[in-house]
Amino acid sequence: MDVQLLASHPHVTGSRATLKAVEKGQAITVFIAADADKRIVQPLREACLRQGVAIVEEPSMQHLGRAARLEVPAAAAAIIIND
Repeated sequence: MDVQLLASHPHVTGSRATLKAVEKGQAITVFIAADADKRIVQPLREACLRQGVAIVEEPSMQHLGRAARLEVPAAAAAIIIND
């Protein structure tokens, strides 16, 4: 899945919000920045594996933040089900 879809689909950003979305079964695809602190995103990776959510590795936090239309870098983001 292309990270550019974040701009046009419902999404959450940040490792905590993304983890919550995964745990609640709302995340469709999770994007994780390759340069994010491993201890911050490891629980998210584990939750995605448990829940069967696809993970897409992005090159940098800066790139992921821009794709989500943020003015700051982001360690993680997810496209979510729009209830």
